[in-house]
Amino acid sequence: MKLNTVLSGAIIALGIAAVSTAQADITLRHALTGEVLDLSFAKKGGNTEQFKQFLQTGKNPYNGNTEAAKKGESLYMTGCSGCHGHEAEGKLGPGLADDYWTYPRGLTDPGLFEILFGGAQGMMGPQYVNFSNDDMLHIMAFLRSIYKGDPKKAEWLK
Repeated sequence: MKLNTVLSGAIIALGIAAVSTAQADITLRHALTGEVLDLSFAKKGGNTEQFKQFLQTGKNPYNGNTEAAKKGESLYMTGCSGCHGHEAEGKLGPGLADDYWTYPRGLTDPGLFEILFGGAQGMMGPQYVNFSNDDMLHIMAFLRSIYKGDPKKAEWLK
């Protein structure tokens, strides 16, 4: 009986440890302040399985997905193209289709999400008020799909 109790306790402890390990998310930080992003401000409906996967791996699961990029393009045209151009070539805001980034972390998926979610300097406000977290992953997939820079600099491909 004592052995069963000890074994049950050990199995429960291992289960808790496994869940804790599975919860080991990446840390997303504000592009300007470096503070940890408070994702509770996010627009509702974006806490999808794909977003949860992104938080685990730091890789956008929509990269390379044509349908996701199309959805991202539609979202981009609505909310981003006025400043960044219809082809992400840059207008009021910088270009987003090459390998020059005001914030070099934009070459990584977590870094690009940080910029979108929390905003950046100038007129780039936080986009969590306009897009859900999942929407932002779709926009990122679109931007990655039109990338014209050096593939060796594309951190998200590694």
